[in-house]
Amino acid sequence: MPTPSIPSSNLSQAIAANRSYSVQDWQKGYQSLTSEQDYWIDEVQGTIPADLEGTLFRNGPGQLEIHGQPLQHPFDGDGMISSIAISQGRAYFRNRFVRTQGFIEEQAAGKVLYRGTFGTQKPGGWVANAFDFRLKNIANTQVIYWGGKLLALWEAAEPHRLDPHTLDTLGLEYFDGALKPGQSFAAHPWIDPSCDRYGGEPCLVNFAVRPEGRSTQITIYELNTAGQVTWERSQSVPGFAFIHDFAITPDYCIFFQNPVDFNLVPFALGFRGAAECITFQTQKPTQAILIPRHSDRPMQTLAIPAGFVFHYANAFQDGDHLVMDSICYADFPTVEPNQDFRQTDFDRLPAGQLWRFRMQPASGTIQRQLIDERCCEFPTLHPDYVGRPYRYAYLAAAHHPTGNAPLQAIAKVDLETGDRHLWSAAPRGFTSEPVFVPKSPRTSSSREDAGWLLTLVFDAEQERSHLVILDAEDLGRGAIADLWLKHSIPYGLHGTFTPHYFGPASFPMAL
Repeated sequence: MPTPSIPSSNLSQAIAANRSYSVQDWQKGYQSLTSEQDYWIDEVQGTIPADLEGTLFRNGPGQLEIHGQPLQHPFDGDGMISSIAISQGRAYFRNRFVRTQGFIEEQAAGKVLYRGTFGTQKPGGWVANAFDFRLKNIANTQVIYWGGKLLALWEAAEPHRLDPHTLDTLGLEYFDGALKPGQSFAAHPWIDPSCDRYGGEPCLVNFAVRPEGRSTQITIYELNTAGQVTWERSQSVPGFAFIHDFAITPDYCIFFQNPVDFNLVPFALGFRGAAECITFQTQKPTQAILIPRHSDRPMQTLAIPAGFVFHYANAFQDGDHLVMDSICYADFPTVEPNQDFRQTDFDRLPAGQLWRFRMQPASGTIQRQLIDERCCEFPTLHPDYVGRPYRYAYLAAAHHPTGNAPLQAIAKVDLETGDRHLWSAAPRGFTSEPVFVPKSPRTSSSREDAGWLLTLVFDAEQERSHLVILDAEDLGRGAIADLWLKHSIPYGLHGTFTPHYFGPASFPMAL
């Protein structure tokens, strides 16, 4: 459970200002982890569930500076994979940086050699950065085990394949030539739990985007359980498309094309990073792009009032309607040049909130509804309900029900009854994306919420991270187990769980 403590003076001032956190505490979570470690997690509070067997993989930027030069934005940081392998009530931690070409080159050179997408520049000012369009594959966004391969993903380039036991980098992955050098494979794949095309077996669905002058090409891929690309479809859409995530149903892939514009000139001249050249177009609508799966029917677009979306909770078909649940922002969280990301003013930024969009392709109509105004991000659900009607959504959330703030809690939203449940690590804990792991059929009911929630929490008092295991059926039970690491892990992005155990074969004696 969150560590009780007497608040510091800064924390007292923050609480007096009706906040659940202090900015100074939140900033501590951006500490680089420069070492690569392997060890049994011996400091465990509570009991690891007996039926929890497998490996949690997480990805995110591991270092926030390169040889003393601070990164302009954490999203420019090189990917670091962390794994926590769990079996027989014990857990083993391991972390490794992904040895991308750019990572190896910069470590050898002792300096920044590539411009970062979110504003990090090479030393030497605009002259050194002008007309340098080289792309550094940072492999820092997602990690997934599929088809016997562990893949580190970054949406603008090829995946990196890793050894799931050691996390050693094995090289770029091209899926037996289905992906060509230089082509991308996005960082938000979905696993369809039952695909008719594969006899009811699951399949992995992902996409890629590529600019083509005044349009953008979207390519959709499907991979069978052997990790082979078995189906793909490319579709051109007008304009610049900043698409980070998407959603699936048995019949559709659904994308929201955010109403943003990209000004190439400051980027080309070396004055700004690419993300700093994106502007939100409030006068333009968001476009819902509906691309049929397993059919030659044409793509369809529907206009929605302007908003910005990074992540989707789920989508499903309801008769002749498509329902999409998304985390929406009033506008794009602008990345300003020379801005210190540690000085974020949460009160000035729009909060992400859970919205539902109900679309009828035949009539072209869309209805939208605010599900929860609490600031939230990183939604998840029971994996068997991906693309299907579902009842429960889980999110990393703010402690307070209104206003923008760092993520300090895990929220459970009952989409049928409207009930809300919250587990909070405030005032000194900061949460990450929850990962839902179904409970063993031998030990659980058939309820949709029968599962464990795994979330990595940064504790500002101890300046360490710990894995918190929650009961998805009852957040009120508090932490079932806290697995304390020996160090902190910088705030990460995404992760997945596999029932395969990738820890040591031999176990130490019981504590």
